[in-house]
Amino acid sequence: MQARRTLVLAAAGSLVAAVLTQTGAQTAAAQPVQTAEAMAVDAAASLVASRPSQLHAGSNDEFVRHGVISSTNGLKYVPYDRTYKGIPVVGGDFVVVTNSTGQVLQTSVSQNAPIDLANTTPSVTKAQAEATARTTMSTVDGVGTADQVVYALDSAPTLAWKVTVTGRDSEGPSKLDVVVDAATGKVLRKQERVMHGTGTSGWNGPNPVTIATTQSGSNYSLKDPTLTNVSCQDAANNTTFTKTTDTWGNGTQTNRETGCVDVLFAAQTESKMLSQWLGRNGFDGNGGGWPMRVGLNDQNAYYDGSQVQIGKNSAGQWIGSIDVVAHELGHGIDDHTPGGISGAGTQEFVADVFGATTEWFANEPSPYDTPDFLVGETIDLVGRGPIRNMYNPSALNHANCYSSSIPNAEVHAAAGPGNHWFYLLSQGTNPTNGQPASTTCNNTSITGLGVEKAIKIFYNAMLLKTSSSSYLKYRTWTLTAAKNLYPGSCAEFDTVKAAWDAISVPAQSADPTCGATGTVTVGNPGNQSGTVGTAVSLPLSASGGTAPYSWSATGLPAGLSLNSGNGTISGTPTTAATSNVTVTAQDSAGKSGTASFSWTVGTSGGTCSGQKLANPGFESGAASWTASSGVIGQHSADGEPARTGTWSSWLNGYGSSHTDSLSQSVTIPAGCKASLTFYVHIDTKETGSTVYDKLTVTAGTTTLATLSNTNAAAGYVLKTFDVSSFAGQTVTVKFTGVEDASLQTSFVIDDTAVTLS
Repeated sequence: MQARRTLVLAAAGSLVAAVLTQTGAQTAAAQPVQTAEAMAVDAAASLVASRPSQLHAGSNDEFVRHGVISSTNGLKYVPYDRTYKGIPVVGGDFVVVTNSTGQVLQTSVSQNAPIDLANTTPSVTKAQAEATARTTMSTVDGVGTADQVVYALDSAPTLAWKVTVTGRDSEGPSKLDVVVDAATGKVLRKQERVMHGTGTSGWNGPNPVTIATTQSGSNYSLKDPTLTNVSCQDAANNTTFTKTTDTWGNGTQTNRETGCVDVLFAAQTESKMLSQWLGRNGFDGNGGGWPMRVGLNDQNAYYDGSQVQIGKNSAGQWIGSIDVVAHELGHGIDDHTPGGISGAGTQEFVADVFGATTEWFANEPSPYDTPDFLVGETIDLVGRGPIRNMYNPSALNHANCYSSSIPNAEVHAAAGPGNHWFYLLSQGTNPTNGQPASTTCNNTSITGLGVEKAIKIFYNAMLLKTSSSSYLKYRTWTLTAAKNLYPGSCAEFDTVKAAWDAISVPAQSADPTCGATGTVTVGNPGNQSGTVGTAVSLPLSASGGTAPYSWSATGLPAGLSLNSGNGTISGTPTTAATSNVTVTAQDSAGKSGTASFSWTVGTSGGTCSGQKLANPGFESGAASWTASSGVIGQHSADGEPARTGTWSSWLNGYGSSHTDSLSQSVTIPAGCKASLTFYVHIDTKETGSTVYDKLTVTAGTTTLATLSNTNAAAGYVLKTFDVSSFAGQTVTVKFTGVEDASLQTSFVIDDTAVTLS
């Protein structure tokens, strides 16, 4: 794509951040309020620009920032990748952690030494590297093209080739990323991308279970209505189950449609857990996931980066129990947190943690998939009972305790120590809730924190993850996460440490220490919603200080009140409105902590439907939109056709310093869910993985996404964002494109929508 033929001059100046303002004029001198995400980005950028010693940055290093990941308690995680002389670095990634005020708390860095290669000319050819990679798999279906990388994991940085090999191994389908030394031809690393699982053919219940489906006209489909790409399909043809009635399955475990009922129910249950307990938006962190397919002709299940395949047990029953599905989607969560899929024997225990946690969140009664710490307990997969035992791994010949042999053990067997750690962290050695006792490797006793608190600590440790993950690193990361999540208390930190000591994972030089500050921390429950006339009950939590706590609140919706003794908000809302709530917990010594969130109360009427943007496809020209000169038009003659119709919005594409914008205000009714969608086509003359030109998408004062020249792709790509938090408000949706002084990048937008549900 050539640069635009007509140049529209813009005043020179610094890069302008996209800011979406609430309805109402804003003077030119007004300064926008920075969001916590923006403060995190700025703080991380300042740190990286200073090139501190812990980054091991050389003069030829460049850094590529990925999207900010938000967690509970205001924590923000900013991940980066690294290039050396334009070559991607395997093991060069790192994460910068900030709090809600933009203060940098930690950096988590994979690389151990600066890169300084004598040259970047390989002795081993691309073809030789591909041939070597082929030998790493028993049955090969295909070998990808070798890409040049710098390998900086666990050794002195060296030039290498990275090759993807697909086929089958002893466990079934396989997809290996193979790194080959470009000087010697030695295989430096093999990373399996197909995450094999083991599970049960458990049935959920009591029946009938409730699943959310999608309706289109007179047809219903087993597709989640809010999670992008999440559906259940027949593996025979990769087609989503569809019918004219919204009643699914026949109760027969060998029936694929029944299997899909179990699978979609389990996925939607896990998604609720991720949202309510961890503050995560979908399995991929961006409101989406992957299609799940029932019909794999193996006694197995797996995730491979693009799908989840569900197989059968020895009786031919589809193994779509909660712990199996949540385990496989747990691999996807691992894959879509910083550092990618965990290594050194930790990946299966990571997925087991999500399987067990989802069981506890679902809390199904017997004889269904009841909360426990067994994997494969509901239905006997191959005639030998559970596949893994988290409270006593040795019962299934897996190690209870960590040793130096664990990182090189078979990955499912290597899960034993990690599973044992999570059980001790959440339940302790002698639980009082009916769960079995668990011994330690150092003869100590531990009182558990409970499943919800344990998964919060573990998930926040995953947000510190780099490509150098291992049991030793997870010890440091979980201790750091506990300290960040509960800054006023050392009880959680001490329990995490005791659990690692109890499975023989040794202390690390990077482990933090904890000294309680005596402050009180209130757990933020996240933004709430409800309807007039529907009763609510929301228990709050606090940590640190000296219990008991005395609770108070301001801004509660009409009809709701807070119990000052137990911290539970309850009552029946009486008025439709959006309120800004602040809750305070004060301990017996007079110290206090607060948390703030919004609470939207709507009516139960039919206002939550339809599309709210005017002229969404620009076919009426600039009507209802505010845009820079030349943005909205019929651009096909200049090589940028619309996705549909003949009109679209083309931002940038000049190949010189330029800023374009496009915006429209929209009102989202109180109590409604809403999503912003649009299609964008990005083409560029820039090369490499460095960000030069940016498109920022914002709503209100919230940055939804930042796209760049590195996201260039053929054709239009659909983008979807949840904007439900603006219910009861009029908000401006804005696109701002900023182009640097050379080489064009075009951002073409079409078919926008703000859809209510």
